[in-house]
Amino acid sequence: MKFAMFLVPLFSLGIVVSAQAQTAKSGVQSFQQGNDAWRRDALADNQPAVISQNIIDAVGNSAIANISESEAVFCYQVTAKPAGYKGYTLDNMAITGFCGIVENNLKDMIVRQFLATPENISNEVAQCVIKPKLMLRFVRGVDYTDILLSSPCHSFTIFYGGKLKTYNFSPAAEVIDVMVDSFRAKTVPFVSPAMLRQLLPIGVAQTQEQKDLVAKQSGPIRNWESQSPAEAKPAPKKSGWNNLKL
Repeated sequence: MKFAMFLVPLFSLGIVVSAQAQTAKSGVQSFQQGNDAWRRDALADNQPAVISQNIIDAVGNSAIANISESEAVFCYQVTAKPAGYKGYTLDNMAITGFCGIVENNLKDMIVRQFLATPENISNEVAQCVIKPKLMLRFVRGVDYTDILLSSPCHSFTIFYGGKLKTYNFSPAAEVIDVMVDSFRAKTVPFVSPAMLRQLLPIGVAQTQEQKDLVAKQSGPIRNWESQSPAEAKPAPKKSGWNNLKL
């Protein structure tokens, strides 16, 4: 299949390295995808992936919007939650490590392979037990959609709004296997960002770097900022008992 030719170079170069390879400036070091390697993919023609309507109907427009319009994609290594487990969880699975931030080129390929290539999905019910390996969290604003990858029971599950939908991905099992192996090499121990005060969900730029990022946006971050303030309406005249001052 086409994807077999470019998966290895793509996954080895399309992940932002986690804490073990941090730089002083940004906290992460980015591996750049070579142009030649990327162009070997016949699907990578700079055209947006057309996500299967069946998937959109099954999980909803909001779940898909978080994926296709995500502002960041985080990778977590997960496993089935053992009995008595009291550690950190994600969609009720135990988090065993953090495997990096997915770059846009790799995100686009993941969207194409999992959501926009119907032949990669089988309609047959898989006769195997899902074994969680990787969780990809697609974040847009403060909303998010999770995609769980399972191997060797090759499948993926979309989580959104407390609901989930699982797909048999056995026709393209190699995609998941390469992803699991490639992300494993980037995995470091998970540390709670909330405990480190790193990802406060308040929607306000905290550092000069964050302020500069906001300033670079091509349009208003909040739509109301682009509108003229409404003229203040005079307060209604009070009379009778309604004019009492308490």
